[in-house]
Amino acid sequence: MIELLEELVKWTRVTGIPHVKKLLLDVLTSPEERVAYQSSNGEGSKEVAKLANVSHVTITSWWKKWIKAAIAEPLSVKGGKRAKRVFSLEDFGIDVPTIDRTRKEEGEIGDE
Repeated sequence: MIELLEELVKWTRVTGIPHVKKLLLDVLTSPEERVAYQSSNGEGSKEVAKLANVSHVTITSWWKKWIKAAIAEPLSVKGGKRAKRVFSLEDFGIDVPTIDRTRKEEGEIGDE
């Protein structure tokens, strides 16, 4: 029985990879969003926002979208909610870009 389950997991994983990769690419549309997604491992929105060079309001909006798309899981923490990514982009061959933090300051108009 365990061998059969292991075989099913193996085939499910292999057949699911292209679909998950396409979903990640479709949902994570900007370099900033990819950095934010990869950095969403339970950290607060302000920490993730700093890494992605966007506002923390943008991060919380993205978290809601990712949870709805099932690529992130909600985390309840003291003082609010966070999101934790389900997948590592690197596992799917998706590059995590380096963000030029000098381009715009947090909270600048157009950062939402």
